Amino acid sequence: MESHGQRAKAYFLEGYNCAQSVLLAFADELGLERDTALLLTASFGGGMGRLREVCGTVSAILMAAGLRYGYRDPKDLAGKRAHYQRVQELAGAFREKNGSIVCRELLGLPAGPDRPEPAKRTPDYYKKRPCPDLVRDAADILEAYMRTHPVGDGDNREK
Repeated sequence: MESHGQRAKAYFLEGYNCAQSVLLAFADELGLERDTALLLTASFGGGMGRLREVCGTVSAILMAAGLRYGYRDPKDLAGKRAHYQRVQELAGAFREKNGSIVCRELLGLPAGPDRPEPAKRTPDYYKKRPCPDLVRDAADILEAYMRTHPVGDGDNREK
């Protein structure tokens, strides 16, 4: 059986952005329609529209975590705290594995936004970028977390 990481990497290699690739790999089990997943994450590729800020893979992990474990009641401070702790754990796992959660740092780029034109996905592009592996790592981290933290384990999704 193909892992979420393998599926996410395959989506990235098809041309989807990093965030789309990760969330799309989990869309079915999150109850998210494919088109909704793609549109929701469209702005987050390249560290938010090539601003090179938070890596799109991390943004997608956190979107998925919100869908699976998030809170609804703004007065539920315990639920909010638990969810923020989850966010920090997930982002921390990505940082620990890859050294950063910031796109430009992961790519070794200078500070500031990049031009808005997406890079052409050529064989040379894939040789220079760690993105396919980052996409896989993000999905693997989320898959492992979801396996060890079933729905209902302190979340508010079912309410």
